[in-house]
Amino acid sequence: MSPFDLSNPDRPVRVGVILMNGVTELLDVAPIDLFHGMSKAFTDQLIDEFITPAMRSQALDMECIWVSEVGPTDQNRLTSGLNITPTHSFEDCPPLDIAIIGANNFGYTPNETELDFVRKTYSSCSAFITVCGGMVVPLRAGVLSGKTATAPRFMLDMLKEQSPEVQWVEKRWVRDGKLWTSGALLNGMDLGTAFVQEVWAERKELVDFLLRVGSWVSRDLDYKDGF
Repeated sequence: MSPFDLSNPDRPVRVGVILMNGVTELLDVAPIDLFHGMSKAFTDQLIDEFITPAMRSQALDMECIWVSEVGPTDQNRLTSGLNITPTHSFEDCPPLDIAIIGANNFGYTPNETELDFVRKTYSSCSAFITVCGGMVVPLRAGVLSGKTATAPRFMLDMLKEQSPEVQWVEKRWVRDGKLWTSGALLNGMDLGTAFVQEVWAERKELVDFLLRVGSWVSRDLDYKDGF
């Protein structure tokens, strides 16, 4: 079977946030809102004074999914006291085309069911995105072995020593095939900007509109302009 074409999909694009049983950092999963901006569900809400017909025509059919081990039977926690009810469980979640995973509370140990779902999703998806410490779970799942990846800068020395099977680089974000990883927290927004510009380059009018009105950032990849 040919890989699913995110750039020119022939069905709704399934974008999903994978939630562990720990506490997920809220800002880490912010890129899903940028991706949602590419959806017809979003652009259909906008009045003609805000968006051109060309932009509308570039919007995608998209399904946003929040998935956890047990799904909507229980809530999952995000930082700052936010609780969220997932849309799907690991058992009933359709295959994700774009998967996003953020950091969990320090010391959280994923169970084998969570690791298996990450492996399964990585194998079948078209893009797998980790933001901040979100790389810890796929690292433990073994899917980063042999890949080039990044992580929060303060963790890199430790990771190079403890996980030499990964080529760790000090970048705001880095892509290795379908794997996209970022540095801490808000670097996920730089990654999100790069992702939509590359994957949906042919939908430039809509992409540029979303980046402009949302003030999405694209800072120096090597941190030369600061934090």
